[in-house]
Amino acid sequence: MQNSWIQRLSIIIVACCLTLLTWVVAPAPARAVNNPELLPDTVTPVVDLANYLPKLQEESLIKHINEFEAQTGWKLRVLTQYERSPGRAVINFWGLDDKSILLVADGRGGNLLAFSIGDAVYELLPRTFWIELQARFGNMYFVRDNGENNAIAQSLETVENCLLRGGCRVVPGLPREQWILTLATSIAGGIVCGLAAIPRKEGQKFAWQWVLIMSPLWGILFISFGIGPVVSRTSDWLPLFRNVIGFALGGLVAYLSPLVNQPTASKT
Repeated sequence: MQNSWIQRLSIIIVACCLTLLTWVVAPAPARAVNNPELLPDTVTPVVDLANYLPKLQEESLIKHINEFEAQTGWKLRVLTQYERSPGRAVINFWGLDDKSILLVADGRGGNLLAFSIGDAVYELLPRTFWIELQARFGNMYFVRDNGENNAIAQSLETVENCLLRGGCRVVPGLPREQWILTLATSIAGGIVCGLAAIPRKEGQKFAWQWVLIMSPLWGILFISFGIGPVVSRTSDWLPLFRNVIGFALGGLVAYLSPLVNQPTASKT
């Protein structure tokens, strides 16, 4: 009986300790960050709290943003931060509205860049544009090779060019990594097409019906993922030509593979 009483008491003490520990370490309720004291006294389109921008580049960027806003009416703003953030204080500080584009550069996450976009901007630059822009210029490899300042500058330049031309569905330009992916899908589409074209009947040289049946698959690989991203991002004909050649070679190799693998008749 005594051992049973001691065990119960121990369980109660452990339970009380766990409850107290949970209450002590429980996170405080989430609140919107609002630190206006981090912002400068004078209004400027660039607030570089993380010191990502060299002084001369920051001054040039401020002048260019002001000129662009006066010319077009689009409000571009840049905030860099690291340990602390002004949070919602930037809304009143800059008077952000439907025609505002706020670029936030924060090196604490996996991607340097984040964007806060006004509703009017989405009519010209859809959400997929901003996702691709963030992935292209904010990824750790681009930042490592080009620096935080150039990641900020090039992303802003891309946004400005797209606004001046009346909008963009995708981010202009074709990075090498993206082109390699389109080439790979083009070759894969050619292989699927070539395998479908292999004769399956005696006397048949080309299985057109199977090529048509498999056209949704090789068409998606070659046209949607191989050609589409190229023609929508650059007018350079060389990447397109290479993808077409990759599709043709992939199809030819797949089509001729049964002939190569056929055993040769031995002479008696």
